[in-house]
Amino acid sequence: MKRMIVNGVVLVTLLTAAACGKSGGGGNVGPQTDAPRTLYVAANGNDNATGTVQSPYARINDALAKAVPGDTVIVRGGKYYEKVKFPRSGREGKLITLKAYPGEVPVIDGTGQTVMGKDALVFIRNASYVVLEGFDICNLISSAPWVSPNGVLADEGSSNIIIRRNKIYNIEHNAAASDGRSGHGIEIIGNTNVPMKNILVEENEIHDCNTGYSENLTINGYVDGFVIRKNKVYNAENIGIDAAGGYAANPVAEYNYARNGLITENELWNINMTTGPIGGQHGHGAIGIYVDGARNITVERNRVDDCDRGMGVVSETDAFPTSDCIVRNNIVTNSYRVGIYLGGYLNYTGGGSRRCYVVNNTLMGNNRERGHYGEIEGELRMTEHCFDNVIRNNLVIAGPDDLFFHKYTNTGSGNVIDNNLYYAPANPAGWIWNMIDGPAITDFTAWKAVSGIDAGSIHGQNPLLGTDFRIPANSPAKNQGFVLPEGKEGTLDFYGQPRVVNGKVSIGAVQ
Repeated sequence: MKRMIVNGVVLVTLLTAAACGKSGGGGNVGPQTDAPRTLYVAANGNDNATGTVQSPYARINDALAKAVPGDTVIVRGGKYYEKVKFPRSGREGKLITLKAYPGEVPVIDGTGQTVMGKDALVFIRNASYVVLEGFDICNLISSAPWVSPNGVLADEGSSNIIIRRNKIYNIEHNAAASDGRSGHGIEIIGNTNVPMKNILVEENEIHDCNTGYSENLTINGYVDGFVIRKNKVYNAENIGIDAAGGYAANPVAEYNYARNGLITENELWNINMTTGPIGGQHGHGAIGIYVDGARNITVERNRVDDCDRGMGVVSETDAFPTSDCIVRNNIVTNSYRVGIYLGGYLNYTGGGSRRCYVVNNTLMGNNRERGHYGEIEGELRMTEHCFDNVIRNNLVIAGPDDLFFHKYTNTGSGNVIDNNLYYAPANPAGWIWNMIDGPAITDFTAWKAVSGIDAGSIHGQNPLLGTDFRIPANSPAKNQGFVLPEGKEGTLDFYGQPRVVNGKVSIGAVQ
């Protein structure tokens, strides 16, 4: 079995020569065939077809029912009004692949379909070693209370899954907030005692979905080993990408959180809670990328712009602190509220954030509106129950009504905040320490004395950022960062260049 290591996350390489007879785990595995087949589906096909390109099936499910490990189902352009389900697993090296015909766009369309309970247009349920590639998946819409429409739902121990290059949109639960408004573009949920492993979700677009209290791309429960890469999420409600734990996705506590994952090179914009009925209660409470109660997740080289909040490494539960996560080499700009934040929610839960690293990020122009208490949330923020976290080498450019760093309470200990560069071209800016609201400390020397942190940070020097966030050789951020322990800063900067050069690291997301 070949393996691929992506920034410390080990994935089984799916597209390899088969090890004959190995099961993918989960699902009914079809009989061994001598050679892989290609089965065709077309909107003008018929029920009595043979599945050839000249005689295609009319329904995707009919072709999948006949597909066995190693087979590929190719779907011609057109609309398919069906809920699709993979009925069996492939094998290692013999995947069952469902993909678009080259140059054509098949549309799995939910128009007119009833949403029953937790429902989806594509189910990967107890099915492993499968690929879903190249579809538009759209228009599953309901206003019924307490249902959950999904574009793609993978669960029940499915592993070795690739979800690639799909466009998912108009997945909408338009019920009132009090009626369980919920839904997902893609939901990966480990809800059994079998871990979901080797999950790859890449190069998809998710947009214009009304997800209510839920998220657009979710990894939750017993998911152990995943990569979420190069997706675009935009014009969306609530949360863009979420790795979660503690939400009863799995009945066993030790299985009830996502772990060992990588969220990288994604683009997110216009994630805005005010687009739906929940926004009236929570204002700008949506988040671009959210790690909530998960563990050992790396969030790196992502671009987040024009969202309610940029990134959260937090916990909304008591028993599931967000732990051992790394947020590095990201660019976060123009959030309505905070850029990147850690901790639990004030006076709400006790989970908090533990042993997490927020390093080498570039933040600029966040905090366009005041927070829930009328306060400035801060470019960087720590709320309750933060223990042994590290915030270092971040390049922070504050706007006219902004704060570099906001520490809300005295809870927590052992945190290291240092070697950041703070610059405010339109405002002297300042910091708030140990209070929810109040006058900012605007003198850097006073701040260091009061807080006991930021001894090695730089204040008031223009980093000379270009329009692409690169720093020139004469920038005060150049090679002035703290060289972190091996594996914490990452091997690549935001643009894919070496992160550490000649033993030196720059401040911010770009070397």
